[in-house]
Amino acid sequence: MTAEMVAPAWMHQQITAELYNSLSEEQCKDIEIVDGMVVMVPSASLPHNRLARKVANAMELAGTPGWFADLDFDVRLQDVPLTVRRPDIVVYRAGAVGVTPMRPENILLVGEVVSPGSETTDRVFKPEQYARAGIQFYWRIEHSAAGVPLVYTYVLDPAAGTYRVGDVHTGVVEAAAPFPVKIDLTQP
Repeated sequence: MTAEMVAPAWMHQQITAELYNSLSEEQCKDIEIVDGMVVMVPSASLPHNRLARKVANAMELAGTPGWFADLDFDVRLQDVPLTVRRPDIVVYRAGAVGVTPMRPENILLVGEVVSPGSETTDRVFKPEQYARAGIQFYWRIEHSAAGVPLVYTYVLDPAAGTYRVGDVHTGVVEAAAPFPVKIDLTQP
């Protein structure tokens, strides 16, 4: 085994916000932190990334000038224990560009494209964490057996601290919230 193959010691211990802040962007790009522990996040497939980009581009075009939509960057959900997720799609305040760490109060919507191996995380754990952090909207995008994407939309119930099920869209998303948008996901 070579030195490059051995994981650094910090990957095997509970990470604090201070330690995470000291890591390089290169060290953080393939990990998430859940309750202070490192979770490796493999690179997404090309179809996964294209689907996420298509949704993010449409959301940014549909939104007001005060909102941007981007892909795959750190969102600090809580400091103790540290929880940092990298949603596939993030709609956030335009004024928060350059703000690090990105916090839930600057985020309107997060979306996850479900991949083999991320089903439980994207369907159960991430929505619980995003809701607890107060992010108003959650979209889960899944590939159907018919090959047409399904988009499940959720809206935060602030009193319960959980998401209420919204609409399910097959192939074409026509949503009124968080702002009116139409996204045709049937085209490559």
